[in-house]
Amino acid sequence: MTDKFTTTQTNRLVELNAEPEVFSQEFDAPEVRNQFFKETENRLVKKNRDKLRTLLKQQHKPLSIRIEEQIKTWLTEKEGFTQVVTPTIISAEMLDKMTITKEHPLTNQVFWLDTKRCLRPMLAPNLYVVMRDLYKATREPVRIFEAGSCYRKESQGAQHMNEFTMLNLVEFAGIEEGTQMERLKQLAKAAMEAIGMETYELVIEKSEVYGETLDIVADGLELASGAYGPHFLDGRWGVFEPWVGIGFGIERITMKMGGYQTIKRVGKSIAFLDGSPLNL
Repeated sequence: MTDKFTTTQTNRLVELNAEPEVFSQEFDAPEVRNQFFKETENRLVKKNRDKLRTLLKQQHKPLSIRIEEQIKTWLTEKEGFTQVVTPTIISAEMLDKMTITKEHPLTNQVFWLDTKRCLRPMLAPNLYVVMRDLYKATREPVRIFEAGSCYRKESQGAQHMNEFTMLNLVEFAGIEEGTQMERLKQLAKAAMEAIGMETYELVIEKSEVYGETLDIVADGLELASGAYGPHFLDGRWGVFEPWVGIGFGIERITMKMGGYQTIKRVGKSIAFLDGSPLNL
């Protein structure tokens, strides 16, 4: 009979971001297991401590921030997009316009402040308003983006958090009808090049709301999702021109590029910093 790690040992190894192959180890006796665990723990503690020291002395910004800034730099300096900042609190009416009514499953995942207001579960409602009104004011093609927190009562799995960071870009009124999907592909590829991600695929999916989406997927994990219009939602917002948009999950991208097993270690946290636990 062989021994495996105890629950306590496994949890500690997960906290230290042990390599996947470590967890499959089997041992002839508890003493051998405990010795291996101690050596592995010491190695991983040193690895994480060195990583934190490098962050403090050299990098100064966690990987998630660096990735977000790389996308922002690409958008503003290469693509001519303008950054906007919109409220975190939105109205129930705005969700209704996104088809998220009381009967919609996502309603139960929303952090409601009262019957009429909530913390935004997505950036799209505010961006609809801004792109529409900015176009009305200028009569110029609109290229805008926003990066900020969104909130959902997600399942507490390895790929979800209650608070997460989205970066959404929208290009509006400067696109020829029929070319939206090709433009989405161009933007998706350019974004991945900007952050240095080489291994991914572009997947076209059917969508109840948007008709079809273009997802950026790496090893089965969705990193971003793009959509385009006009479609049936647009009339509710007074939007009638062709547009394209992509929403990037910053923590998911960071999780994949950093080689982490769970998303919580790269999100907003007081327990982890840049993927490393502070409890060393």
